[in-house]
Amino acid sequence: MYKRIFTGFAALLLFLGISNSAALAKQPAYGKKDGSNHHADISVQLLGINDFHGQLDVTRKVGGKDVGRADYLAAYLKQYEKKNKNTLLVSVGDQVGASPPVSALLQDEPTIEVMNQIGFDVATVGNHEFDEGTAEMLRLINGGYSEKTGDFEGANFPYVAANVVYKDTEKPVLPPYVIKKVNGQKIGFIGVVTKRTPEVVLPSGVKDVAFLDEAESINKAAAELRKKGIHSIIVLAHVPSYSDTDGSNASGDLVDIAKKVNDDVDILYGADNHAYTNTVVDGKLIVQSYSYGTAFSDVDIKIDPRKKDIVKKEAKIITPYHDGIQPDPVISSMISDYEKQVGPLINEVVGHTDTAITRNQSTAGESALGNLIADAQRAEMGTDFAITNPGGIRADLNASDITWGELYTIQPFNNQLVKMSLTGAQIKAALNQQWNGSYARMLQISGFHYTWDPDAAAGDRIRELTLPDGTPLDLNQAYTITLNNFLAEGGDGFTAFTGGTNRETGPVDLDALVHYVKKLGNVTAQIEGRIQTE
Repeated sequence: MYKRIFTGFAALLLFLGISNSAALAKQPAYGKKDGSNHHADISVQLLGINDFHGQLDVTRKVGGKDVGRADYLAAYLKQYEKKNKNTLLVSVGDQVGASPPVSALLQDEPTIEVMNQIGFDVATVGNHEFDEGTAEMLRLINGGYSEKTGDFEGANFPYVAANVVYKDTEKPVLPPYVIKKVNGQKIGFIGVVTKRTPEVVLPSGVKDVAFLDEAESINKAAAELRKKGIHSIIVLAHVPSYSDTDGSNASGDLVDIAKKVNDDVDILYGADNHAYTNTVVDGKLIVQSYSYGTAFSDVDIKIDPRKKDIVKKEAKIITPYHDGIQPDPVISSMISDYEKQVGPLINEVVGHTDTAITRNQSTAGESALGNLIADAQRAEMGTDFAITNPGGIRADLNASDITWGELYTIQPFNNQLVKMSLTGAQIKAALNQQWNGSYARMLQISGFHYTWDPDAAAGDRIRELTLPDGTPLDLNQAYTITLNNFLAEGGDGFTAFTGGTNRETGPVDLDALVHYVKKLGNVTAQIEGRIQTE
């Protein structure tokens, strides 16, 4: 009987010119136990990098295999984009800064051009974007004229930073967030950079801007996004994070921030400490993929179109090995053009070393390369002592002919050397500041030795402070010392150096190193026991 009734109903529909499928399509489908309308979650793929530092043409090793280079990274990203048409590419700061010559000698414009070509969708700034000051950072982002390179178009993707404001107006330097629409779904991306930025860049370069609390800035931006009906919220945070590969032992400033931000925030990308992170804290996914293009993150999310919120998220950290894939030909051609522009300078041989000279520190904190660089700076300025910061030493020196380009890669900041006078007491105070931060920053030295006590309080660890022959430094006597201008202005929290008097400015640190290597010819350096522990 039911069959006859349904058949008759179908005939009536046909008589009215309405097909069965059309009629049924108008009926609500009830597939959920709660009686809600059936819907399909929207799948979105996020591919992310952090701390690229302009490593366009640098190949590194991971597990004995070649990784790195922008053309190989581009090939991987393009391959992964094919998996999901709803893909966004994100970068979490330090795209540039401390870059190799192929990018840095051209004002890091090549890195931005390569990112434009790859098709990045959104980025935040890192502390190294401020290396040459706020104005130069904005020129790279927005475009503008440089005396060194001419006109530049800038980035064709937005930068966001919610916690960087001008001191005089308190207005944001960059938009706090950007809204991206993917397959009808709106996703808010908030950017922040570590509030410690003034401690780790040249203070004069950021004198016009303030760096606000990261969590408070995120929450303020998230509240604005919620008012606009956006609940899928992702934070690009150039802030340190860490976890074991299984997600355990999560730590770092970003973990603390994750616990403070509103639960509408679904994902936080970390950066700055060049580490692995793939963990969940307070229901929020935290991800970081090492540095230098040696890894990228693949974050897959699902958005409920009714709730307009991310309901599922998971991440994988991918290593882009060179094996089994061809580099992107367009990016390869771009890199080749940049290399030709800087080639005559970077390929000049300035010396030779039979053994590798590295940044690897002894348990006391001394490195062979640190000794070489500090000796070069002391010789250049003719001072009693020299001190340099480990963060300014960006690569090792391989056993081979030494080229100008290799030395540039080691000392890429072009910091000027400063000769000044400091008393023995001031030098001791500065050395005690090595343990004042979230981690030890072991200064590299020339012209004196010291011993420190690892069991003493952080501000009172320096014990014996002597000349190389064992004569104690006189705490009341003034000595001449060479620093780079970053340290001389109190960078990395070494405020004791700001008390130096009789200041004289010298050449940039790179020139001092090149001069010293040329003078030596065959270069040797080793750990000598300049720094020791009790």
